[in-house]
Amino acid sequence: MADRPDHKPDVAALRDPMVHFRSYLHGGMSSLLSTLPTLIVFPVYKTVFRQQIHNTPVNQAVQQLYKEGPVKLFRGVAPPLLMRTLNGSLLFGLQDTLLCQLSSQNVKSNFALPAVAGCGAGVVEAMVLTPFERIQNVLQNSQNDRHLPTLKSILVRLKADSLALGYYRAFLPIMTRNALGSSLYFGLKGPMCTVVEGQGLTPLLSSFISGTLTSMAISLALYPLSVLVANMQAQVGVEAKGVMTCWRMLWKSRQRSVILLYRGGSLVILRSCITWGITTAIYDRQQKHSG
Repeated sequence: MADRPDHKPDVAALRDPMVHFRSYLHGGMSSLLSTLPTLIVFPVYKTVFRQQIHNTPVNQAVQQLYKEGPVKLFRGVAPPLLMRTLNGSLLFGLQDTLLCQLSSQNVKSNFALPAVAGCGAGVVEAMVLTPFERIQNVLQNSQNDRHLPTLKSILVRLKADSLALGYYRAFLPIMTRNALGSSLYFGLKGPMCTVVEGQGLTPLLSSFISGTLTSMAISLALYPLSVLVANMQAQVGVEAKGVMTCWRMLWKSRQRSVILLYRGGSLVILRSCITWGITTAIYDRQQKHSG
């Protein structure tokens, strides 16, 4: 496929700002176009969140959401919609920019460069998007409905705390998760797409399948970090505890069982298949036709 972000760019492209701008634009556009699937699968995401927080089976989580009604079902959907567009723009744009900078250093072996650039993009992404994830998790926790009924009340409450307890609660595990996830995504999706396309599939379908399989593997590998983040961020005004203390409490609450820790993990696969598969396919198609 032409002009893949994980291929070494031309020297002329390093000096052309439009090349980098297109990566940010295409990344944001591909994620924006995937907002419809985000809306469709949001009840799935909220079901997973309930399982992560309350350690309940899927049928009990669904029953809880059904009793709360359709209005509360989509409480907290705004942050992920904003995050999807920003996430795509930052992730693909920064990775392409960093990759160009690394490639300009005349490194002999560029096999790992997409992964290294993806890691850097993931760190910046965490710095920008952690407040959005914090707000989303507070909104989705039904225990906050009474004393934090509106988005404005949540913003005011988080602003009153320090950054480490407010907007940037659980920043370290988020940065670790995003850096590792982005590194694996950009390091694996190119080779995987090449293998899939070698089976005679079209470039668009190859991109979709490679994005789906890569994101599915990453989601499963890093799912414990997502559970930890959800539990750290869902509460407001509680006693501050460190990452390791929170992890030990989470592990104990799951009865030291990996199966219970991964409760809801199968639904994460479904969400990744829909959102990142579509995002990857749209982005690669835009990059190919603009190259």
